[in-house]
Amino acid sequence: MTPASGPGGTVARRAPLLAAAGICLLAGLDAALGLLGLPAPVTTDRLPQVHGMLMVLGFAGTLVALERSVALGRPWAHLAPGCLGAGGLLLLTPVDLLIPRLLLVAGCAALVALYVRLWRRQPSAALIAQAAGAVSGLGAALLWLGGIDVPRMLPWLVAFLVLTIAGERLELARVAVLAPSAEPTFLGCVGAVIAGVVATLLWPATGTVLLGAALLALVAWLVAHDVARRLLRSTGLPRFTAACLLAGYAWLGLAGALWLFNGPVDEGTRYDAVVHAVFLGFVMSMIMAHAPVILPAVLRRPLPYRPALAVAAWLLHLSLALRVLVGDLRDVRGAWQLGGVLDIVAVLLFLVSAVTASVTASRRASAAATASAFASAPTDPRTSR
Repeated sequence: MTPASGPGGTVARRAPLLAAAGICLLAGLDAALGLLGLPAPVTTDRLPQVHGMLMVLGFAGTLVALERSVALGRPWAHLAPGCLGAGGLLLLTPVDLLIPRLLLVAGCAALVALYVRLWRRQPSAALIAQAAGAVSGLGAALLWLGGIDVPRMLPWLVAFLVLTIAGERLELARVAVLAPSAEPTFLGCVGAVIAGVVATLLWPATGTVLLGAALLALVAWLVAHDVARRLLRSTGLPRFTAACLLAGYAWLGLAGALWLFNGPVDEGTRYDAVVHAVFLGFVMSMIMAHAPVILPAVLRRPLPYRPALAVAAWLLHLSLALRVLVGDLRDVRGAWQLGGVLDIVAVLLFLVSAVTASVTASRRASAAATASAFASAPTDPRTSR
């Protein structure tokens, strides 16, 4: 096995992709400060305009594609996270927007192709949901390439990450014994979400109501069948994961209810509430929940659970409650700004805590391995006299 194809070479190829996702995240948080009407470390005219695509496809999309490419285990599969990461990074430059838009389309198309190969390996209802999410992501990228603004294609972006995560949760739920009707019901919810997403372009009012109802049905399925409810009474990492999952489902349910009872929202406080309930309350909470499992699988670096991770997660949910429930839904601007700033602090705190825990654990593991190797080394009898 050559170094390029061995574990070290594999990790060396994955680390830049993870770094690209991280840069997109930091740039998106910087843009969030500007959108909150507050000073930001970096200020450009373009950054606030691309904030949504940067966070969804540049950051989260790259993470999803990287995880799936690792699962497939083929070198070409890295085209998906590579194109999405490169497209996200180019959004930060003065280059013509056509180029990053094309890269995002290419990355989403490669992700769809990746799911096709995974399907040939082992078909499952979970893969159907994740592939449907990838198709929704490709649809969003194509709509943006065609000049559709983000508020109009928001349902496509929501479906991309919601269906991807829901499919992953079904994979884990199958560890337990599911009722015979569970998977068909799940696929019915997935189909309803896709139908609602498509309908929002043709009949916005009807489609948005349908999408809201479909999301509520999907949340109900996840709460009923996810192992998180049984793990909430445990301790340590299992309890942390379960709490993040259940809190995320609550935020997704709120977004579904807002769409169901308010119809289309493309600006103002209701729009802000839907966007951040989904992408911060649900998606970011899911990323936090899965990080201790995903990072070791992708980079082969440990990420042990530390209480600081839980502190960051609860700060995220409490600050989001301040922003959405008070700032958006009661139209209190001060609460909206303070909640938004604390959201950013929570994400940064989680990032710093995760990196610190991983580096510390890696150093300890390396030191222990070195000590073990030294202790087990044969002793030269000439020096032992």
